Amino acid sequence: MVQRLEELKKEYKLKFDYHTHTIYSRVGPYFHGKGRVIDNARAAAKRGLASLAITDHGPSDFYGLNLKKIPQIRREIAAAMHAFPKLKVYLGVEADIVDTPNGLDVSPEDFALFDFVNAGYHYVPKCHMLHNFVAFRAPWPKKLKEKLRFQNTERIIKALKSNDIKILTHPGDKAFIDEHAVAKACEETGTMVEINARHKHPDVRDLQIYKNYDIDFVISSDAHRPKHVGRYAESLALALEAGIDPARIVNIIKK
Repeated sequence: MVQRLEELKKEYKLKFDYHTHTIYSRVGPYFHGKGRVIDNARAAAKRGLASLAITDHGPSDFYGLNLKKIPQIRREIAAAMHAFPKLKVYLGVEADIVDTPNGLDVSPEDFALFDFVNAGYHYVPKCHMLHNFVAFRAPWPKKLKEKLRFQNTERIIKALKSNDIKILTHPGDKAFIDEHAVAKACEETGTMVEINARHKHPDVRDLQIYKNYDIDFVISSDAHRPKHVGRYAESLALALEAGIDPARIVNIIKK
């Protein structure tokens, strides 16, 4: 497997990484992300990426972004691009899919704070956290799991159709979903489906479903430490195993 990954690194290159976290993902004094903006930028530049996005968690998360910190993050992004002039750095957010009018914990008015918005399902209080947390890990009755699958899928579809979401992050992780219905919604809204380097889903079975829909894929490191920024080889291997043409992965190019 290691040899295969090294071969893929020699043949393919990652152009950008649009899902990374920093110390602005935190709960109280405890950091969920371990690096600063400049640290992620340094790692991206070292790996030869053309662009990078800082996408800390949405404000409803336990370790969510404080929107009052946006001006400070913008200043740090400007400093990072000055330090690494060949690297473009964007400010995004990984919004949480929750029970709100637009289906996200980032309001339509707050979209203007960011260059773009990604969204994914997480264990947050506003989205039946306890039920999904337990059901995803325990042998709960099939009927209950199917009910949660329907509810989770409806929430995702609502969020996709109510907002301009760039990337649907790690679909199928942390909650049961109907992959066909989610893929169809991504197709209809032009939302990219993420192949996540940190989480177990989407896995090969999931990707074999998604590939049958007219959607683009994107590999993301979901880095919570700077050293993980730009990870892609294992995700690319997963996509190839699922039969996905690398040309459909928007941030993968041949060297």
